[in-house]
Amino acid sequence: MPEIPEVQALAERVGERLVGARFVRATALSFSALKTVSPGPQDLEGRALTKTARRGKFLILELDPLRLLIHLSQGGRLVFEEAPSTTKPRGALVRFRFDREPGLLVKEFGTERKAGWWVLAEGDDGPLAKLGPEPSSEEFAELITNGTDGGQLNTMLRDQRRVAGIGRGYSDDILHRAKLSPFRSLTSLDANERRRLLDSTRSILDEALEVERKRTGGLPTKLGDHFIVHHKAGTPCPVCGTELRRVSFESHEITYCPSCQTGGKILADRRLSRLVR
Repeated sequence: MPEIPEVQALAERVGERLVGARFVRATALSFSALKTVSPGPQDLEGRALTKTARRGKFLILELDPLRLLIHLSQGGRLVFEEAPSTTKPRGALVRFRFDREPGLLVKEFGTERKAGWWVLAEGDDGPLAKLGPEPSSEEFAELITNGTDGGQLNTMLRDQRRVAGIGRGYSDDILHRAKLSPFRSLTSLDANERRRLLDSTRSILDEALEVERKRTGGLPTKLGDHFIVHHKAGTPCPVCGTELRRVSFESHEITYCPSCQTGGKILADRRLSRLVR
């Protein structure tokens, strides 16, 4: 799933190519992907793209006074079309055309079909209103330093209402660098552990953003080639050499290092038995 680094770098690339261009049309290629009714896509036509931005995992295109939001969810990708096209590739959701290239095609791979787009009126934050603080914000620093969240750290970091923009991949890497079990809670951490969590969150995301800024065009099908531990269970921990382990759930898995994060304890697979804390 595209997270903060992927979406931020993508917003920058779209802006470099298209800020100043005028919106021509949106061609819906999937009925369910558009999440709003009024204003409609036709209300964007003729408006200049003044800015691109990101909030959480949402790509934002500002066409004053309206905003176009794109959320790629788990399997969504954005393709730069360097020449006009009228085809409907498999998994295509919507095509955006401007008065210059590139066009933007939103596609979805896999079976979840949760990617979508919104057209928001001035003053309407739509789904952005429910998002928690950005990891770079002082509000997030306050949450980590003094918060009393009793949920598991892995869940807290991925909950968009509590922290915006982090998903499965970077939460694994953050907790590995912080040397914290994914099943600890914020309330169980001492001051030094909280500082490690805050620093690790920001450093992991900053480093990943620098890597993502080396890409060109849209987003490729396969992401996460620079994850440190996520999806690398069975390989040696890059810090201590211990075999990385996983806890599997129905729709995702958590990767961790027993030596670095859990004091040598192996966390049981949730599909098979009770979780060993």
